Amino acid sequence: MKKVLSVNFVKLSSKPKFARTIRSFVRRSGRITEAQKHAWEKHWVPYGIESGAEILDLSVLFENKNQRFVLEIGFGNGENLIDCAKNDPHSNFAGIEVYHSGIGQCLIDANKYSLKNLRLFCDDAVDVLNKQIANESFDMINIFFPDPWPKKRHHKRRLITKDFISLIESKLKPNAIVHICTDWDDYAFNIKTLFNSMEEFKSLEKLPRRLQTKFEKKGLALGHSIHEFAFQLLRY
Repeated sequence: MKKVLSVNFVKLSSKPKFARTIRSFVRRSGRITEAQKHAWEKHWVPYGIESGAEILDLSVLFENKNQRFVLEIGFGNGENLIDCAKNDPHSNFAGIEVYHSGIGQCLIDANKYSLKNLRLFCDDAVDVLNKQIANESFDMINIFFPDPWPKKRHHKRRLITKDFISLIESKLKPNAIVHICTDWDDYAFNIKTLFNSMEEFKSLEKLPRRLQTKFEKKGLALGHSIHEFAFQLLRY
């Protein structure tokens, strides 16, 4: 019999929410392999967190009772997420992704390594953060290679905006870190400008460890430059 997670809830925050009307992604009926389909059927229950309107108590989602929580937004196939969970078993990792094939691959690898410190959301990050995550929940939020929406008329779809930064700021613990990578020059400039304009954050010279992903290698093969930033929240 499959184990179903028992989840406690905490009260909703009274802080105004970021209500995004334009999605930063387009759901496509992408190709999903039989192995990924099987992983969904067999492994979603132990690893997946269903969408909902109640704020979750993260402390009961993980068997590991360490209170260090890391979130990766848009984890793709989960390469970095899996690597982090494997190499830091004393921390807890959550990932948000909207594409079923990527989640399926992440489920395959999570089961392969019998990870106990990993949970996954299949939903829009804005909805998850607004509806299911309490304020001051995460020690780190990673956003690696978000969709750059390169055409100027599509820039409004980009995930990282001033309002989105304010949203993730509310979900960070004091002194927490936001770690971001992109291989698009103008997006990198906008990201750096936005964070530097917000007195709540300071830029860090030392970057946290991460895994070079397949997507990143493709960008390098195309001649793109990798722009990487880490910003620390100045709230004590």
